[in-house]
Amino acid sequence: MAVSEQSRLTVELPSDTEIVMKRTFDAPRHLVFDAFTKPEHVVHWWGPRGTTLPVCTLDARPGGTWRMVIRDANGEENGFNGEVREVTPPERFVWTFGWEGLPGEHVPEEMTFEERDGKTTVTTRSIFPNKESRDRMLQSGMETGATESYERLEEHLAKLA
Repeated sequence: MAVSEQSRLTVELPSDTEIVMKRTFDAPRHLVFDAFTKPEHVVHWWGPRGTTLPVCTLDARPGGTWRMVIRDANGEENGFNGEVREVTPPERFVWTFGWEGLPGEHVPEEMTFEERDGKTTVTTRSIFPNKESRDRMLQSGMETGATESYERLEEHLAKLA
């Protein structure tokens, strides 16, 4: 599937402790918001190509918890988890994000959903405790994983439309 320039993922570093990712999807805001907050949608797109999501729990209400485990073709698993902090459908979703390979470090992630002309731009702002933590995330393959996940999400949204 070709990705238009408008829908390509952008990654910005506005400060030493932040990562901001933006991506526009060809779908209405309510549908994109649901795809981010309902496990029955998340299982279809979360994770890089070639992975599955055998564990996907997401209690999308303030104080709720979430956990996702990605499994690659070799059977290797990586777990991620956190707590939901804020849910304002369909415009804002905030959770903490932690990788189980680096226990104890959960960073707040704020996702905003803005619709214009039937397309929705998702902006994710992650705030790290320090530059070293932010740089570890950048070096982890995060950008490739996010790009492929968002491509899979675009494909899932097209099936729902």
